[in-house]
Amino acid sequence: MTDAPDAAPDPCAAAAAGDPCAAETAETAETLGASGARLCPGGEGQVSHAIARVARAHRSTAGNLLRRLGLYAGQELLMMRLWDAGPQRQSELIKLLGLDPSTVTRMVQRLEQAGLVTREPCAADRRAVVVATTEAGEALRKEVGQVWQELEERTLAGLGDEDRSELARLLAHLEDNLTGC
Repeated sequence: MTDAPDAAPDPCAAAAAGDPCAAETAETAETLGASGARLCPGGEGQVSHAIARVARAHRSTAGNLLRRLGLYAGQELLMMRLWDAGPQRQSELIKLLGLDPSTVTRMVQRLEQAGLVTREPCAADRRAVVVATTEAGEALRKEVGQVWQELEERTLAGLGDEDRSELARLLAHLEDNLTGC
């Protein structure tokens, strides 16, 4: 038994076998992605599927680029918040990042183990924990900025200034739709 097939399954063979989702016609060509793979069964939710795929690819690419710095995707967002606003209560980071408390706790623990942040009890409220960057964490600021610039360039490659502006406008509109703003 092999770990992976030698070639991808033939969609034409699947269509011949009666798989209606594999059949490709001129009318459904617009529901196919650049790779020729069906975006979604039956063509429903094409844009939502495309957004999900782009988000997944963006996060994966970010993760690969950040790995060079010893960071995982998402950790840089926490670090950026600390760089911009200074030390923050962990509860505030949870709200600002919109993540589950256990996710942020694990993220902070990993960053602390890597020597990039510290956690201290809050002087005003001993129950609260304040997260701050270390010198090593501050030293990553420029490199993270460079990674984000590289990610931006890869993401927008082939798009002109007008298309980039329009994409930013449309994405902001979609975000407003989804967040109720």
